[in-house]
Amino acid sequence: MMKTAFLFPGQGAQYVGMGRDIYEAFPSARDLFDRAESATALPLKKLCFEGPEEDLNRTDIAQPAIFTVSAALLQCMRDSTDPEQQIRPACTAGLSLGEYTALYAAGAMDFETGVKLVARRGELMQQAATAVASGMVCILGLDESKANELCEAARDGQILTCANFNCPGQIVLSGQIDACRRAAELSEQFGASSAIPLKVAGAFHSDIMKPAADALAKALDAVRFSELLNPVLANIDGQLYSGPSVIGEKLLGQLVSPVRWRRCMESILNQGIEKFYEIGPGKILAGLLRRIDRKMRATCINSKETLEKYVKGD
Repeated sequence: MMKTAFLFPGQGAQYVGMGRDIYEAFPSARDLFDRAESATALPLKKLCFEGPEEDLNRTDIAQPAIFTVSAALLQCMRDSTDPEQQIRPACTAGLSLGEYTALYAAGAMDFETGVKLVARRGELMQQAATAVASGMVCILGLDESKANELCEAARDGQILTCANFNCPGQIVLSGQIDACRRAAELSEQFGASSAIPLKVAGAFHSDIMKPAADALAKALDAVRFSELLNPVLANIDGQLYSGPSVIGEKLLGQLVSPVRWRRCMESILNQGIEKFYEIGPGKILAGLLRRIDRKMRATCINSKETLEKYVKGD
């Protein structure tokens, strides 16, 4: 049987209208949305289905919203197939926020625990971003060494670091606003083909998020994570979790350290996995997979239509 991986998207995948079709079509999706609203006291159905976009894009809203939609799609996949025919992933992985969904999918925590954690994470990241004028810029065409050189040249005493190693030739820098601006201006001198400022609240995966990590530690310390039902990749090092005892530590490290998504995907490919499902809004991870290995394709489960195709085996 072909080995399969489940992938879960992070912040940036959200869009107004996400999840509405599955909420209307599947009782299990309605159940999870209702439970998410009860756990977080957020009007997630209205925000996901109707917006407004500027509210849905807020870090403290986008994170529990994406987690809920992704979890609902996963539950619909499970409920729509015979238990004996359900795909059991050889591993799960998620980008940044999506790592929480990957851990939830592997049984590390129940739904209420997961959605409360990501809501708290989003709240704290929003607060940290508001406290310091900061941002992120996507640099195209550089390798890790050159990206680090660019950070050194543009930092000028401020915080500026590599935050996301997404795929070959795509690295996101994170730091204070002026440092990000300087990096964009200098990027061509280091061989970059383009520099794209990102529409985010602040400098995620950098030391600017340290206050968020310090506060999130209390929430994570209160969770007793369960044994994993399948291997899960950690963003911080691209390695498999060794067990539940290290989950909190790695999730905290992720807030202030680079997301090594390319390394995660290379670890998965080295396991001989040939089939990928991206479960959640959008199709960002499917695009990154193609850039990491042109032979690989991910099936996106992001709507009622794609769920129905999955059930039919298309």
